Amino acid sequence: MPRPAFSRAPQLPTIRVNHRIRAREVRVINGATNEQLGVLKLPDALRRAEELGLDLVEVAANANPPVCRIVDFGKYRYELAKQEKDKKSHAGKVKEVKFRVNIDSHDYLTKIRHAEEFLDKGNKLKVQLQFRGRQMAHQELGMAVVLRVKEDLATMGHVDMEPKLVGRAINMVLSPLPANKRKRRFKPMEIEPEDDSAEPDEADDEEN
Repeated sequence: MPRPAFSRAPQLPTIRVNHRIRAREVRVINGATNEQLGVLKLPDALRRAEELGLDLVEVAANANPPVCRIVDFGKYRYELAKQEKDKKSHAGKVKEVKFRVNIDSHDYLTKIRHAEEFLDKGNKLKVQLQFRGRQMAHQELGMAVVLRVKEDLATMGHVDMEPKLVGRAINMVLSPLPANKRKRRFKPMEIEPEDDSAEPDEADDEEN
């Protein structure tokens, strides 16, 4: 009989707490008030935490001396797990922006701004250009649009999957550049909401 599936809790880094802390001296912060208590010998720091009925938690082991916060360790782990879960829920999302062969300049600008916005928020981006009806006879026109998108987004993302014809569409996938290397080329929209949906379907017999 198969075992029921359980969702895994976020993997948290090993945290030294109380008597598991190895340093002789630590820099102590009161977690409740963010008050800097200075550098204390470990026994003194442990005593301060005990007086408050809390734990001494090492939060920056590589600092010299290591930094510790006086907090409720249970609540501290809960907050870390919550942050990790939120981080994972936002990471790796794939947004999609669809283009047309005969897209006009205004629609193109709107969609390229959406694409920049998605990448700037750390999302992956799928660019798709769908051929309609007889447009398949002019695939080079669609490829030209996608290559223009690739060039316009070069300062925001790098290409994971080069433009590729799949069925009646050209697909391309980009991942965001590191935040400190992203540079938006187009002014962000102020009013229009995000729209990663496709354009309304056109008749299959539409001519280019």
